[in-house]
Amino acid sequence: MQIWNAFNALPLWHRKMMLVLGIMTMMLAIWPGEQTETARAIESDEEAPERQEPVPPVVVPPKPVLTTRVAKVRSGDTLGQIFTRLGLDTADLQIIDTLPEAAALHTIHPGDELTFKLQPDGSLYHLYYPVSVEQTLKVSRTDEGFKARNIQIELATRESTAQGTITSSFWSAASSAGMDEQQILDFAAIFGWDIDFAQDLQPGDHFTVVYEEKFRDDDKVASGDILAAEFVNQGERYRAVLGPDGNYYTPQGKAMRKSFLRAPVNFRYISSNFNPRRLHPVTGKIRPHNGIDYVAPVGTPIMAAGSGTVVAAGRNPFNGNFVFIRHNATYVTKYLHLSKRMVDKGERVRQGETIGLLGGTGRVTGPHLHYEFLVNGVHKNPRTVPLPQADSLQGHELAAFLKESEPLLARLDHPGEQHLAMQRSEP
Repeated sequence: MQIWNAFNALPLWHRKMMLVLGIMTMMLAIWPGEQTETARAIESDEEAPERQEPVPPVVVPPKPVLTTRVAKVRSGDTLGQIFTRLGLDTADLQIIDTLPEAAALHTIHPGDELTFKLQPDGSLYHLYYPVSVEQTLKVSRTDEGFKARNIQIELATRESTAQGTITSSFWSAASSAGMDEQQILDFAAIFGWDIDFAQDLQPGDHFTVVYEEKFRDDDKVASGDILAAEFVNQGERYRAVLGPDGNYYTPQGKAMRKSFLRAPVNFRYISSNFNPRRLHPVTGKIRPHNGIDYVAPVGTPIMAAGSGTVVAAGRNPFNGNFVFIRHNATYVTKYLHLSKRMVDKGERVRQGETIGLLGGTGRVTGPHLHYEFLVNGVHKNPRTVPLPQADSLQGHELAAFLKESEPLLARLDHPGEQHLAMQRSEP
């Protein structure tokens, strides 16, 4: 009370001044506290971690423990019989049969091996079928059913060289040089437009071939393409190099392919040479033998020597089953004594297409093919008649081929030297 009386005793302007100072003092005392609380609140909001919902753990199903069973396809086997033999559910097979990607399973062959991966309950989980040395079909069970896809197998490619000299037959010499059956046939096909491997070969003829081999884990699984080849026949040298288009050419870029094959049947079988004054084996009389007889087992496929149109196809007592093909206004080929004709008059045929099967129909002493080659209506020796050639490489294609063929030709010149495998450009 005394303080209040003393305050009132002061002059008016003193009292006003003291009130103003008091209010300012109170404001200064309060202001820092509010600012600090606000700053603390902001700081607290920034530092507080966001609240997150707990993430459930990812459950990875354990891989099934699989049992491997390998089944070798037997003669007459079906996939259904194999499933039954292994105790598998044929209902699974019915589903697999509907998969377009698994169509290769419809054509299994005796000797093929199928690998089955089975679950603990004995049901099918995976099925593997080797479609080729470079591709395997894989059928797998999924939550949605079965799925099929082809798996590409990476193989290492290496180059190899073989060479040999003929003493009895080309087949024997090539086999002794390490070439397999397909390589021997491919080699003969490369030169099949220039050489009749059944009649033209002589002891001392020799050959060299550069080819690819396919390896998986250092194990040879297949032979690849023939890259270059040389054949010396009766002193005449023939050379061929694989071109970027998959065809073979001479070292100068001329096509090895001709309009006609020298022989329309496997080169290993032949009995009679071209002889215009041959003694007929049935009548014993001298009659022209205007062609070549090829002896092979009944049923051997006979190929069209060139593309053309079948102008005659039938049977008579002398020729048996026969087929005549006109290739153009100049060339006609004839095929006699067939056991079966595969084409009819008026049909178009391609070079190498099977037109019939070798037989012994008509006037013959044994099964064989009689083959004739006519030029402008005149019989010519199919072994020696000049043949029209296919198109050759030109321009940039020729220049690229000549460059790529150099190292391959060098390998033919020096087959004993070691060379690294080359990377060939794809067509």
